[in-house]
Amino acid sequence: MNIVALMAAIAAATAFGALAGWAFERVIVKPVYKDHLRQILITMGALIVAEELILMIWGGAPIPVPRPAALTGSIVIGDVAIELYRIFAFALGLVVYIAMHFALNRTRIGLLIRAGVENREMVEALGFRIDRLFIAVFMAGSALAAMGGAMWAGYQGLITTAIGSEMMILVFIVVIIGGLGSIEGSLLGAILVGLMANYVAFLFPKMSLASNMILMMAILLWRPFGLKPAVKG
Repeated sequence: MNIVALMAAIAAATAFGALAGWAFERVIVKPVYKDHLRQILITMGALIVAEELILMIWGGAPIPVPRPAALTGSIVIGDVAIELYRIFAFALGLVVYIAMHFALNRTRIGLLIRAGVENREMVEALGFRIDRLFIAVFMAGSALAAMGGAMWAGYQGLITTAIGSEMMILVFIVVIIGGLGSIEGSLLGAILVGLMANYVAFLFPKMSLASNMILMMAILLWRPFGLKPAVKG
């Protein structure tokens, strides 16, 4: 029953994220679609406003998020202990990645989305409502972000008002390293960032905070658009 409750909570967070993404895209992002700098600035501003609204409504006290009993503890493989919750998170992430990869590369909607990113005017000239597809993409991204937030809350064991801003820098680094708009690039960037943070924290603890920034700068000097960008420029 605890597992069912956890999955219901993740599903509810995902659904709310999709609805919030729709409202955010319609009201805030749509007017600045052609200005990427303003998009970044207005999105960061909206994050600050959202955090303050959460603080005003629910207060600043952390809310505990106990894990289901089935996902507590670890399994031991040789000399390595792996948390069950990490295995669950990996399995769920793998399912989501495969679904997104299949949708973007093996379906007609995915073809239209990729074509719209490459040449929006041509797709619109063929009679397709590319704006509706982009709204759906934005909603899907918001839903997955909410799912990730719910999973992270379960891993941390707490929900705080700063749970979003704490991860924002790492998420930004992952996306920039992988390449904007690239599912494969985001996966590769996440793996590199995770490995870099853990190994540097183990070997040189004082360098752990700066390690991912250094990694991002090194990769951008080598590949300015990221490792696997969907669109260059």
